[in-house]
Amino acid sequence: MRVAAVDCGTNSVRLLVADVGESELADVERRMEIVRLGQGVDRTGRLAPEALERTFAAMRGYRELIDRHGATATRVVATSATRDAANRQEFTDGVREIFGVEPEVVSGSEEAELSFTGATRGLVRLSPETEVPQGPLPPYLVVDIGGGSTEFVVGSEHAEAALSVDIGCVRLTERHLSDGDPPSAGALGAMVADIEAALDRVEDKVPVREAHTLVGLAGSVTTVAGVALGLPAYLPERIHHARVPGEQVHEVTRRLLAMTHEERAALPVMHPGRVDVIGAGALILDRIVQRFGFSQVVVSEHDILDGIAWSIAE
Repeated sequence: MRVAAVDCGTNSVRLLVADVGESELADVERRMEIVRLGQGVDRTGRLAPEALERTFAAMRGYRELIDRHGATATRVVATSATRDAANRQEFTDGVREIFGVEPEVVSGSEEAELSFTGATRGLVRLSPETEVPQGPLPPYLVVDIGGGSTEFVVGSEHAEAALSVDIGCVRLTERHLSDGDPPSAGALGAMVADIEAALDRVEDKVPVREAHTLVGLAGSVTTVAGVALGLPAYLPERIHHARVPGEQVHEVTRRLLAMTHEERAALPVMHPGRVDVIGAGALILDRIVQRFGFSQVVVSEHDILDGIAWSIAE
């Protein structure tokens, strides 16, 4: 069946129109726009009017694409920023008007389950010669670094334990970074302290050290991978399932945090909407790799959006 999945996060709103079969998901259209829905939510507890309008404008364009491609079912999922907002009904009403369906403001655990499904369903394939599974070894720790929150989920074929914590690239940037220049030692230390406090909670609730493979999702992770690979542009086919050594994650993070806004913007893989938040996002990934002792991160272009699409057809 042809389905449409919409993921509305803190930093971006994304669309996937796909044909879903018994064991395969084939892209028809995949889009992403940076709308910064979570602008100021950490400080005010409300969705800003201009952030809502940016989001609705992107969604109106997505509705046109959904109609053009003839998708027969649509699911709209919203995550961290909307969970946190006192005026989330304004968001809900606007989405219903555009798509004709009720948006689902999912819990952190639901978000983690969808992310795990999207990231791992195509990760392991059978070798045609031996019919033995080939690919990164389970159990997996799937980490989805978003704008407002980061989801951690451990499992093999299915999610077995999960936790969402309120560290994300937009949230940490708004909390600790006042401009586009490299952070002061104090600001960097405060960001690290926030991340480590969140990782304390993760380690207490999720068996992260039982995982053999770290799988990283979302724009911060894919951008770090693109920089590490030295790509001349953002090339999803090169980034998907790339394996980035921990030492490279650390080096890229160090470089990004040392750059000015203009230097980051000049990187060929950098989306304009990530320039100001990529340092915080990379730092989250780097601390996860170091804290839990992973030698590398397997990068996935498939994530919660793909999990939403699979869920429609089930």
